[in-house]
Amino acid sequence: MSKDPKRFLRYLEAERKASLLYRSLAETVTGDRAEALIELADIEDAHAEHWLEKLTEYGVDIPPPPTALDPADQKLVNMARATGLNSVLGTLEENEGADAGMYDDEPEALDSMPVDEREHAEVFRSMMQGSPIPTITSRAEMSQKGTEPWHRVDTSGSARATVFGASDGLVSNTALVMGFAGASLNGTLDNSTVLFAGLAGLLAGSFSMAAGEYVSVASQRDLFRREIELEAIELRDKPEEEAKELELIYRAKGLDRVQAKAVSDKIMSDPKMALDTLAREELGLNPDELGSPVKVAISSFIAFAIGASVAVVPYIFLQGSAAFFTAIAAAVIALCVVGGLVGKFSGRGIVFSAMRQLMWGAGAAGVTYIVGAIIGVNTG
Repeated sequence: MSKDPKRFLRYLEAERKASLLYRSLAETVTGDRAEALIELADIEDAHAEHWLEKLTEYGVDIPPPPTALDPADQKLVNMARATGLNSVLGTLEENEGADAGMYDDEPEALDSMPVDEREHAEVFRSMMQGSPIPTITSRAEMSQKGTEPWHRVDTSGSARATVFGASDGLVSNTALVMGFAGASLNGTLDNSTVLFAGLAGLLAGSFSMAAGEYVSVASQRDLFRREIELEAIELRDKPEEEAKELELIYRAKGLDRVQAKAVSDKIMSDPKMALDTLAREELGLNPDELGSPVKVAISSFIAFAIGASVAVVPYIFLQGSAAFFTAIAAAVIALCVVGGLVGKFSGRGIVFSAMRQLMWGAGAAGVTYIVGAIIGVNTG
């Protein structure tokens, strides 16, 4: 390997070109494929950032980033737009496969870079075969920042419980309060009745949500533990078969036969490491993060209570129409905020998710208000 730091320019150019290509291709598709292409581009950007730092460290002049695709890449993008992404997947997979060993003998590359490049080829291979797109990991960025920003999954379940708890509490209790308010504004119910109904709905819903989440996560945790126990038994009784399975997994990820066997043998030499790896690679489980039923239950209880309190609080301090319209305003704002947060973390889009949350919440509240008003008139 050459000691000339100007070799980093070649790496930088390759990473920049790949990022620009993947972002351009992402504009030709939607859904999981678009997200996968953007994530690939993010990884290439992280690699490029590493080479920028190296070039700066060695005092090498850095060229400006490209503003347009080169002719070959532009041809690929044009073809994808005209005939679909499938028509260029073979070329993309071949290109990534050819570059997979680019960093194998580069001492200045991050340890994660060779694996990243091989995973890119696996992504395109999965797209070609119509298989689920494998999880894309950027160990380069993980090494630099200590996290993977595009992975927003909390395997403990508490984040999911918090989001859904707040959303359910907000929608269900706002609808409940609006139903009673519809009857109240017709003079059949006083303010304290609406407040009592809202508080009762808050407590009942919070405990119900917490209990449901606890049972759900506890059952899932038991199932996952059982799967890991069965894997441990297979590892004990059929170590050769498990080693072969592990070797095939790494070959599917892009390693050649010799490399895959070497990795498999190394992992299988440590039974604890072997079980942990098989659980992750074969079962798709993280043995260290099977979910905490108590944590999820507490998170869902608190989140539901907070969401449910939005439409209740105005009736504590205000009366009649003032409480009613304040509750509506507070609920609208909260629905948009919760929906926007869901969109931000899910990548679906803040505005879209906020409007969707508002539509469903307003619909539920509107229906219960009308029903309450009708009942109020007929029983008044």
